[in-house]
Amino acid sequence: MKYPKEYLDEIKTRLKVSTVVSKTVKLKKRGKEYVGLSPFKTEKTPSFTVNDEKEFYHCFSTSEHGNIFDFVMKTQSLKFGEAVKMLSNLAGMQPYTFSKQDEEREAKWNIYKSICNSFAEFYMDELFKNEKSINAKNYLKKRGLTAQEVKKFKLGFVTDKINFYDKLKLEFNEEAIKDTGLFYYDEKKSKFISRFRNRIIFPINNISGNIIGFGGRILENNANLAKYINSPETLFFKKGSNLYNLDKARKLSNKLEEVFLVEGYMDVIGLSRGGIENAVANLGTALTNKQIQVLNQFYNHIIICFDGDQSGYKAALRAAENIISEIKPDKKISFLLLENNLDPDDFVKKYGKDKFIDFSSQKSIPIHKFIFEHYLQQTNENPSSKAIFEKKLRDIAFNINDSLVKKYTLEYFLEKISELTPNINYKINKNYKINVKSLAKTKNYYNETKSLKSYEIKEFSFLYIILTKPRLIKENLHLIDNVKLFSSENIQLYQEILSQSQNLLNLDVKKLKIDQSLIERVMNYASVKHIISKYVNDDFKVLDIFSEIIHDLKNYELEQRILDLESKFSQDLSEETFNELKELKKLQKIN
Repeated sequence: MKYPKEYLDEIKTRLKVSTVVSKTVKLKKRGKEYVGLSPFKTEKTPSFTVNDEKEFYHCFSTSEHGNIFDFVMKTQSLKFGEAVKMLSNLAGMQPYTFSKQDEEREAKWNIYKSICNSFAEFYMDELFKNEKSINAKNYLKKRGLTAQEVKKFKLGFVTDKINFYDKLKLEFNEEAIKDTGLFYYDEKKSKFISRFRNRIIFPINNISGNIIGFGGRILENNANLAKYINSPETLFFKKGSNLYNLDKARKLSNKLEEVFLVEGYMDVIGLSRGGIENAVANLGTALTNKQIQVLNQFYNHIIICFDGDQSGYKAALRAAENIISEIKPDKKISFLLLENNLDPDDFVKKYGKDKFIDFSSQKSIPIHKFIFEHYLQQTNENPSSKAIFEKKLRDIAFNINDSLVKKYTLEYFLEKISELTPNINYKINKNYKINVKSLAKTKNYYNETKSLKSYEIKEFSFLYIILTKPRLIKENLHLIDNVKLFSSENIQLYQEILSQSQNLLNLDVKKLKIDQSLIERVMNYASVKHIISKYVNDDFKVLDIFSEIIHDLKNYELEQRILDLESKFSQDLSEETFNELKELKKLQKIN
């Protein structure tokens, strides 16, 4: 059986050719294209090009040419079905299984698409030709829209007297029409009524450009009616997974680094009218992680530009707290707060494209700074207020998915807090490591530990702090990322702590399913315990000591890797081994 064209098109839409190819070929940007050495033959001068805009690759030395499916099939010796499965997974899509349910879903989708298209076309025609649409036309003219913008975004007006449901019923069954959410049943009138009657409609497209839902704006001033409404959630329309105008804006990601994420349909259309096409809008709900993940597939910098009034600020703050978990080392999220209560549409209308772009480059605030500055304004000199402030920032940083970004965001927060509290004797440098006295001195307390290896003593101290300060370590969980232990007994204990306690939440030592003698060894031989006893209430000092222990453990790991490579090099005399060994020794000097 064949894969549906729509399914294959969505994979191609979600994945740039350069994204797929760069996993195999080292690419360099050259104008609108990328170049690299051919994966199909050995060469010294690059003859291989990738064009994201045209969605193909071409190799001038071998004449190989194709799309992402062709590339994966040829470079990885896969069949077409295997390539589709691999790329759909990379695109974050569910695999297509060719089940009866999939066939039924495909049939429903084709009908759904036809109904939405018919609805949009009929009411765009009504906007232009029906005299009852005069108020809608006047509103759009007042907002500065021409017929060109109306046609570009396929705007329409749902006139009150014409019931398009009856027209659709001549071609489609009632269940299929009902499934689109475009109509609801009026019990009093005993008939289906258009959900968007007397509203200007904004068709919402999926990433491939097919209409999946609508937004509607009321014209009359009626406190009982919402100014904007959207289609209800359907099988094919999920508000939290889609963005207005993404189908058009994504095509510019080959030329531009940033995308503007605004609040409403008219903001997108207004920016487009002003010459700014790289804009999208969320669909009347809180901004979701899924929407950010989708945008990250195309753009490296998301600039969230909500209205300049108080409600716009509140929406921006909610968005920041919801999506900070999605920031990554190679992606940026910033906030742009417009002045004088202007929305993006009004700003561009008043000042023009160049002023908006300049204002954006000068005034955009990175997400972590935006959050810090907001909560700083809510804080006073009261110690409790400052404690709440710091706890809130720690919790926010802790929610970041990427461990490195989490680490440096927390470091930024703590450095800024330390500037506000100069009397507290702690500072955190760029590596989040603070000089403390060598823990080697504590070995004097335990002559019996002479039979133990040095790394075992470090491991005992590492585990001791986790067991006695689980809450503190949970709040700084990024510190234990990639920490490696070497003693088999300590590894066993460490793994049990992590697996049984859900990242140190509600850790109960007595409930650990492990030989208690392993815990006793830690408690007896952890050289750090005498130092920790002096700073039992000083979390910052404990974190300093804990960081130093981790530093020592990682240095030991580095030493072992160097010894292993030296042994390997004496056997194979490989240049690759020698270069790796050289890099590790450089790293050892730095540490």
